Amino acid sequence: MRTAELIGAAVGVEPMAEPGLREIALGEWEGKTREELMEEYPGVWERWSREPDWDLVPGGEGAAPFAERVNATLERLRERHPRGDVLCVTHGGVIQVAVLDVVGRASRGIFPFLIENCSLTVIQRTTRRTVVTAVNDTCHLS
Repeated sequence: MRTAELIGAAVGVEPMAEPGLREIALGEWEGKTREELMEEYPGVWERWSREPDWDLVPGGEGAAPFAERVNATLERLRERHPRGDVLCVTHGGVIQVAVLDVVGRASRGIFPFLIENCSLTVIQRTTRRTVVTAVNDTCHLS
């Protein structure tokens, strides 16, 4: 939210919190380090290490609910703003879900795109189609 506030102040717009664009809920893994996960959840961590899957995380949100939440929120934003630009300041997992939805692929925990802090990802929607025009663009940071 702090990043959104700084951007909003620069362009004269008040940011709105959008809970549907929060990062995936990691249940019992929330806030733990890799070392803690390896020690406290050795069997689950071993499975995660071989094949990451959000559905393995004890008490976590899960892959399908996460994707459904993110995509439903983005659709509501599109309906509220049928024309013009909308800037969403969010986390890498949310960005991955949004991009993967455009390309017609689900993610279960393996994210194929690198998403750096403060990078830009642009998804353009027209009346005919939706395209990804940029992923992980950091040229503005140079």
